[in-house]
Amino acid sequence: MWSVWRWALAEGLKVGVVGTGYVGLVTGACLAHLGHRVTCVDRDEERVSGLRSARMPVYEPGLEGLVSRGVGRASRP
Repeated sequence: MWSVWRWALAEGLKVGVVGTGYVGLVTGACLAHLGHRVTCVDRDEERVSGLRSARMPVYEPGLEGLVSRGVGRASRP
């Protein structure tokens, strides 16, 4: 059992986060920073387009940098 988790953590998990409010966005950004492949979804299209432009819907120190790096990695082929 532990070997499966070690492999998953070493390889990086594919994670889906529903909602890009305070909890979802911070969680997704932190998991992406740790090397996991994270997809965040939200029903608010303006919020999603704002995040693509690095506009944060909530304030958390350092969050803008984490999201910007994560969005930049997602844009690469």
